[in-house]
Amino acid sequence: MPNYTRRKVAGATVFFTVNLAQRQGRLLVDEIDVLREAVAYTRARRPFGIEAWVVLPDHMHAIWTLPEDDSNYSDRWGAIKARFSKRVREEQGGAVGYKPTLRRGNDVERLRASRSASKVAKQDAGIWQRRFWEHHIRGKADLEAHLRYCWLNPVKHGLVADPFDWPYSSIHRDHQMGRVEHLETP
Repeated sequence: MPNYTRRKVAGATVFFTVNLAQRQGRLLVDEIDVLREAVAYTRARRPFGIEAWVVLPDHMHAIWTLPEDDSNYSDRWGAIKARFSKRVREEQGGAVGYKPTLRRGNDVERLRASRSASKVAKQDAGIWQRRFWEHHIRGKADLEAHLRYCWLNPVKHGLVADPFDWPYSSIHRDHQMGRVEHLETP
């Protein structure tokens, strides 16, 4: 397996894409309160700023700013994902490998059987893709482009026609703060 080394810059502003293992589900929006609690719990213990965040049914995008003396975003994502997974398992039946997004018996059994040996050994519920994608923001124009990407992503995926209609987006907070200017929809 390749040895992937992530860039570590204290105080960096970083754009992330985090996906569920099984795309086309609705787990993130169905369990939005659990996700919000996992983020709040993690931020209370490992602070970071949220520049933007959008949660879609099967993935999310976020832009974080880390503390000046800290570069460890991987531990934060690990904590969020672990807490979310634990709470979802508790609420949805408790079994490792249970897929709350697919409630039909045959789908649940098929997905349990499809978990890799390493996921079974690590007691990975199979909710999340193991890795996430990150991009270190390189200036004001780059930040603005990634903010727009977050805000417009629900439109891009056909979930709403207007980004302000998507309830799981920081666009509402950012609009109140005067950060949202004219948006071109794709």
